[in-house]
Amino acid sequence: MLERLFKLETNIGELEKFQQKYQIDDLKNDLQVQWILRYGLFESIQIVIDISCHLAAKYNLGNAQTYSDCISLLKKEKYLSGEISERLLGMIGLRNILIHEYVAVDIGMLFGLLNHLDDFRQFASEIKDVV
Repeated sequence: MLERLFKLETNIGELEKFQQKYQIDDLKNDLQVQWILRYGLFESIQIVIDISCHLAAKYNLGNAQTYSDCISLLKKEKYLSGEISERLLGMIGLRNILIHEYVAVDIGMLFGLLNHLDDFRQFASEIKDVV
C-alpha cells in the first residue's frame, strides 16, 4: 500500500504540472489533453478507493458492498475525518462517471477539480500511519 501512496503523491505532482501548463480553453479544443486530465484524476481516485477498501478489509471494519462503503467504514472507525470522507465520496461518483459516461463529463468541472488536489493529500496524511 505504501507504493500506492507514493503513486498518489506522484499523480498529484503531475496534475499540478498539468494545471500550470494548461488553461480551460486548451482542453476544450484538444481531446488528447482532456484524456490526460481524465486519466490522471481517474487513477488518483482509484488509488484512494483501492487503499480504502484494502484498509477496511485489513482491519475487518465491516462488509463493504460498494466503494463508498469502504470510505464510510473508515470514517465510522475514525481512520478518516468526516470532512475528507464527504469529499472522497463525491470523488467516487466522479470516478463512476469517468468510467461509464464518457460523453457526460463536464471538462470545465474536471479542470476545476485541479484546485482541490489537497483532498488527495489530506487522505494520504490521514491514513499513512495505518497503511
